[in-house]
Amino acid sequence: MSSIFKTLSKSAVAAIALTIAASSHAAPYQAVQMDKSSVKFSYKQMGVGMDGHFAKFNPQISFDPAKPELTKASIEVDLLSIDTGSGEADQEVVGKPWFNTSAFPKAIFVAKQVKQTAPNVYEVQGSLSIKGRSRDVKFDLKHNPQGKVGVLTGSFTLQRADYAIGEGSWSKFDVVANDVVVSFQITALTGK
Repeated sequence: MSSIFKTLSKSAVAAIALTIAASSHAAPYQAVQMDKSSVKFSYKQMGVGMDGHFAKFNPQISFDPAKPELTKASIEVDLLSIDTGSGEADQEVVGKPWFNTSAFPKAIFVAKQVKQTAPNVYEVQGSLSIKGRSRDVKFDLKHNPQGKVGVLTGSFTLQRADYAIGEGSWSKFDVVANDVVVSFQITALTGK
């Protein structure tokens, strides 16, 4: 009798462990809640901090926090949707010396490698293409799980000269600084 009880107890423990493991592993995030997502930037102009954002962007994501190495993620940013807070500046930065949107309408980021470095923190390495130029970028991605929703945030600094953003007289950094901080929030939903 006691051996049957032990066998049943081991089976019950195994079943409970499998149930806990299955429930703690959520489905991968595969959709984006656009109204709760954003792509922003900040820079200095004549030493004064300036902020802006892009109104249109298209993120594609398949991210499982338990298997970050399988992540597939990219984002296309519509550069014409820039909002610097000034209509005049918005018109200028889409021109040839800056983004040259008639030839290069989108900025594109593609993740190449994602690995966990701490609880809910992942190192992302990928490629950012702007104005026909591609550069490797690396940043920390923070994951804030909220049930079937996950808020993914991160930021990195790019040098605008690497992408020829601001050519000619704008290639100097006395008026507009070289460093631009790009930050994002992607509110992702599980496939379930």
